[in-house]
Amino acid sequence: MRIIRLTASDTRQALRAVREQLGEEAVILTSKRTGEGVEVTAASDLDAAQLQNQTNPPVVETIQTAAAAASALPTVAFAPETALPPAGADFPSHTAPPTAAMDSMSVELRILRHMLESQLEQLAWNERTRRTPVLTEMLRELTEMGILAELAERITEQLPEGVDLAGARRFALTALSQYLPVSAPRWIEAGGRVALIGCTGAGKTTTLAKMAVRWVLKNGTSDIALVAADSVRIGAQGELQALGRMLGVPVYAPDNFAGLGALLAQLTRYRLVLIDTPGTSVRDPNLSGMLAVLGNSASQLESVLVLPANAQLGALEEVMNRFAPANPRCCILTKLDEAASLGGVLSVLIRTRLAVGLLSEGQRVPEDLQPARALDLVSAAVRLAKANHAAADEDLLRRRFGKVAHGHA
Repeated sequence: MRIIRLTASDTRQALRAVREQLGEEAVILTSKRTGEGVEVTAASDLDAAQLQNQTNPPVVETIQTAAAAASALPTVAFAPETALPPAGADFPSHTAPPTAAMDSMSVELRILRHMLESQLEQLAWNERTRRTPVLTEMLRELTEMGILAELAERITEQLPEGVDLAGARRFALTALSQYLPVSAPRWIEAGGRVALIGCTGAGKTTTLAKMAVRWVLKNGTSDIALVAADSVRIGAQGELQALGRMLGVPVYAPDNFAGLGALLAQLTRYRLVLIDTPGTSVRDPNLSGMLAVLGNSASQLESVLVLPANAQLGALEEVMNRFAPANPRCCILTKLDEAASLGGVLSVLIRTRLAVGLLSEGQRVPEDLQPARALDLVSAAVRLAKANHAAADEDLLRRRFGKVAHGHA
């Protein structure tokens, strides 16, 4: 048996030195962090019986000079309890506390693992690019549009065999438009009780004004009423009162939001009732109470979620999750003219199956409010990606799609 103790600048250097001196079968006995780096004690030709019968300390060799080793290193003795347990013996229940060297080694192993995974992802992506260039180019273009990775994969998996790039583009855009749920809101023509819900700044009041003006221009003022239920934002009820005076339609305001159901019961003579609700943050503690009121009034109204298309993907997902208890029948996409990309919002709508009813892309009333058409939305997403020179670099594509087995080859 041969035992050495050595010091190196880091764990990797220490392990290399142990391997050079003792070979591949060396066993690390102890390791610890010192002021000079990492100190490691290692052994070769380790024998359990020899350790148990050891009475004299073994010779200790180091990477220091022989003179320094003789003067600086203490002798090492092995007590019986430190010997290797015999075959079949139970290990003690307690374990030694982790050392700084072990922590450092763990960090280095994680780094090495990450590097290896990155290399494997790159190899897989390169192989996909070589074997299926049309498929990988479509993954690139869909990513540049902002389409989520899982949806991009689903679409490209269905590409017809042998399709060229032009055909693949047509197929992908058609598939996106077919996946996107669109529903023409019946209340635009037939009326109903519609509560516009959403976060602050989504454009609820402006959208309500466009809807009200469009109704009045077509049906007159006798069968429409507005409800100013937003008592949170300063001036919100005043805006709706001013709109009502301009159009010549009545505006009602409940004493508090909890009284919305009782107020609606008094407005049955109107064909269309448009309700402006408070805009709140998704983390507002009062939001749960408002959603509960809307849920309890579901038999008297339908909720419509107003989503700003220029919001970040994570924010859109959070809004849709937070307002789900109100059971929105559909959504209205606003601020399309301010969006830099539409792929994210289209992906979320496809994943949640929330239908788009109306599109708002400007401040003009009522011109900038149109029924949603799936192919028009997908085409707009393509135009935005080209106009903004969106680009997906190889690192992003590798991380997104390199882990997927290239079974399309």
